[in-house]
This record gives sequence, structure tokens and C-alpha cells, in this order.
Amino acid sequence: MAKLKTTDTPSSSGNALFTPSWSNWLGALVVGVAATVISAFILPSIITLWIAGAASALVAITAVVNAWGRYIGGLLVAPAIAVLVVMNIFPLLWSLGLSFYNYRADRQTLRFIGFRNYERLINDPVVWDRLTTTATLVVLTVLVQMIFGFLLALLFAKQFPLRRYLLILVLTPMMLSYVAVGAFFRYYYDPTFGLVSQFANLFTDEPYVLISSTAGAIAAIVIADAWMWAPFVMLLVLAGLVSVPKYLYEAAAVDRVPAWRRFQSITFPYVKGLLMLALLFRTIEAFKLFDIVFILTDGGQSTETIALYVYRQAIQFNKTSYSASLSYVLLFTVIVLTNLYLYLANRRAKEG
Repeated sequence: MAKLKTTDTPSSSGNALFTPSWSNWLGALVVGVAATVISAFILPSIITLWIAGAASALVAITAVVNAWGRYIGGLLVAPAIAVLVVMNIFPLLWSLGLSFYNYRADRQTLRFIGFRNYERLINDPVVWDRLTTTATLVVLTVLVQMIFGFLLALLFAKQFPLRRYLLILVLTPMMLSYVAVGAFFRYYYDPTFGLVSQFANLFTDEPYVLISSTAGAIAAIVIADAWMWAPFVMLLVLAGLVSVPKYLYEAAAVDRVPAWRRFQSITFPYVKGLLMLALLFRTIEAFKLFDIVFILTDGGQSTETIALYVYRQAIQFNKTSYSASLSYVLLFTVIVLTNLYLYLANRRAKEG
């Protein structure tokens, strides 16, 4: 049987990177990136956009030609990859490109300014204040969620009457939207007919406004977010608790091991990994806290998070490029925290 002849690919030869060929997707990628970057400095912005679009099309065509007849599996998933690029990757790269321009949505003008937006936000004390507020809310709300979620998991790990119905009731907040939860707690904190004010009226004659102070407003946001997402932590921890072999507890009971020792040696090792996973997920989500803050306080009483600040810059003040750079700072922060978590998790796994 005749042996198929294959040509060198850009990955198999260093010189092939600079060889003009319709299958040289790596060379097309290098040329496209270089042409886009150079044109951003020396050409008008509208021409740069067309060059970037042409470079993207060239890379896509050369990638398909390179895979044709050789990587059938890659071609079969190409439509799904194309949808992913159009719906996810392209908007991400587009917003990244806008962060290097001076662009306002209400003026429709583009002017390349390089890293000036990032220099501006780094030197802006308002941004650091919003980041501090966000970090405070993240620490408090995640801490409350972890504590109450863990306690709920310990409760529902045991069998008792009406357990199934109570579990469904506890999980209900997760099924609600942020807007519904924010509206519910806004009425809950209402100084006229809210339950908090009605309870305070038992001891004072004046209406009680919880969100009238910074500490009260932060507490109101933390309680609302924890009420919604503590059941998520409970589910993860509960999955670890029900997987603990019962014979371990039986052996500990025979040896008369104290309860705290059973928890340290048996229970906690089974739920430690799930607790770390819940910590990661809830920390990432807490950094994007927007809806509840917007509905409850609208950023008043020093509760404006970085997500709400980005919304104001982009939608209310039409500072599109500046808000894009802020979004990427937030994205970078989340990526750093995620990699820190993965590093600690891998280190613990190796030590174990």
C-alpha cells in the first residue's frame, strides 16, 4: 500500500514558520499579531480594526487548510469552536483591544492611547477604595457562607423527621434570581413595615434603618448574599459528609474517642477538599457582587463595589475604554486568586 506523503508543518520545522503557505497557520498568527500591533501605532483606528479582522480570517483559513485531511476530529468540532470564538473569545479580545484606546460609546470615536487607561486607574484613589470595599465584602460574605453552610451540612447529614422537606426549603434561595433576593431584603429592611424595623420598635419608638450607616449597609449586603448562597456551600459539604464510611464512626465510638477528635480525624479530612472548592467558587462570585448591592444600597454608605463602579463608568458615564481596563484588572485579580488556590491545593496534595 502506498504511503501517504506528508508535508512539514510549522511545528515540525523552524524554517517553516516563515514559509508562505496556506497551511502555515502559525506563521499567519505571528504575521497577524505583528501587523495588528504595528498598525495600532501608525495607522488610523478604523484601518487597524479591518487589519485585525483580516488577520483573524487569515488565521482561521490557514488553520482549516492545515487540518484538512489530517485532523478530521478537529474539523468535526470546528463549528462548535467557531461559535465559542464568536460568542466568548471575540468579545473578550475586543474589550481587551478597547482598553488600549480612548473610546466613548456616546461619541463613536477611537484614538489609540496605549496603557494610559491602566496608568490612570492605578493612580486613581477611587479605584483602590472600591477594591477595598469589594475585598471587605468578599471576606465577610464568604466567611459567613462557609460557617453557616458547614453548620447546615452537619445538621442535614443526620436523619430526622421532615428532613427532605426542610432541605428543599433551605435550598430555595439558590433558585431565586439576584433581583428577587435584593427586592425581598429591601422590603425586609424597610424602616416603615420591614421585619427588622418592627422588631427594633419593641425596644425603641423610632424607626430603625439598618442601611443608614456603613456598618449596617455592609451587614445588610452580607446577610442577603449569605442567605442566598450558604446552601451552595452546604450541598458541597454534605456530599463529603455522606461519603464518610460509618464504620469509622463506629470504631471511634468503641474506642471512646471524643467528639472533637472524631471531627478532626474522620469528618474534616473528607470535607476539606470540598470546603476549599466552595471557598474558590464563592470567592470568585463574590468579586462580581453587583445586583444585591445595586438594589439594596445603590452603592451608598461606602458600599460601592468594583463591579458597580465598572457599571457606572461604562453605562452612566459612557467611559467604555476605561471601564474595559477596569474589567481586566478585576479579571486579573480573580485569575491570581484562582492560581493561588490551585497552588495551595497542589501543595497540600503533594504533602499528603
